[in-house]
Amino acid sequence: MWETLKKCPRHLLVCEKSSFKSTNSRHSIHVQQHYFNYRVSVLIPECSALPQKLDSIVKDFGSYYLVKDVPLHKLVCEEFITTFLSKGSFYALSCSTRIDQDNAAALLPTGKLIISVDKDTYEELGLEGQSSRYSHKTPMRYVISMDLTASSFAPGGNRYKRVMWALAEKKPLKFDFLMAWNPSDDRRANLISYFSAYQLKEYQPSVAIKTLKDIECPVLQSSDLRATSAESCDAQEFFDWQGVVFNEIESENDSGNFLSTYCCPDPNIVVDQATLCTITGFILPEKIHLLLESLCHYFTEPKLTPWAVLAVHGFADSPVTWREDEHGFHKGGENLYSFVVFRNHDYWLQMAVGANDGCPP
Repeated sequence: MWETLKKCPRHLLVCEKSSFKSTNSRHSIHVQQHYFNYRVSVLIPECSALPQKLDSIVKDFGSYYLVKDVPLHKLVCEEFITTFLSKGSFYALSCSTRIDQDNAAALLPTGKLIISVDKDTYEELGLEGQSSRYSHKTPMRYVISMDLTASSFAPGGNRYKRVMWALAEKKPLKFDFLMAWNPSDDRRANLISYFSAYQLKEYQPSVAIKTLKDIECPVLQSSDLRATSAESCDAQEFFDWQGVVFNEIESENDSGNFLSTYCCPDPNIVVDQATLCTITGFILPEKIHLLLESLCHYFTEPKLTPWAVLAVHGFADSPVTWREDEHGFHKGGENLYSFVVFRNHDYWLQMAVGANDGCPP
């Protein structure tokens, strides 16, 4: 068993610090370019209830949809491009597809369609693509990327006709899709009518709010990311602690506990209470950005806690992580990030991915 544990896949954690007040801050870009998110957690120590502004944002996250057996060419045709891609940000992610075994697809809000397929499907489609970064010497997986909003993809053109023929006739592909649309005006009903021929169900993100009692919290200093002194914890220690808290794992280091011997890193303090809010669903970056801004404004008035946390988990089987960076599953499919927001408006940004991923941006 020990030999097996030693073979755990590597993971990559990138940490940086900045300030929301800095003109060079990249916090908005990091949020906007992580397109497919299934869980958001907010932790506020020394707080008994979710602040009113945060609560109102959480309650207005909006709907998302599960649409079953959608032919992929329906996301490529002229009517779809004109109705949705030119009038807002459209998100679609294939559901119940395993990125390392099945064919998968994602439509980014930029208008890029990403199709991750096995070798046989790739050869049958006959579309131009690249071998997966995580293939072996003999490529067994390929990634096809096309910009549906590019002038070279204009309806009626040769490229458009070839793609439509490949997806509609030569090798038709169907997926169950999670979908959401952030329109430039109030046209949300069009999504339901456009996919009325398919089994469609509307969902709201689920929200769970808990009050944690007598919780040990690491001591942090916003200026000391690496904990060069013994007066605070470093970013790696804090990242591990977040995982324990968000997954509600005991951290008392009890010798009789066979599930966890983890204990909160030193130095730490015990706070009387903390509010943990967890939102689960198909969550758009635009909503996460509103949460982050509200969490920053939380410190406009003096608060007992010196920091709060917003953590975001991406879908394990998404074809991409940030931007168009290819994502692989390997053993966990991790792709997540968190903001540690300090009351002086500094922040730590922590980004983590698994073995089959490149370095976060």
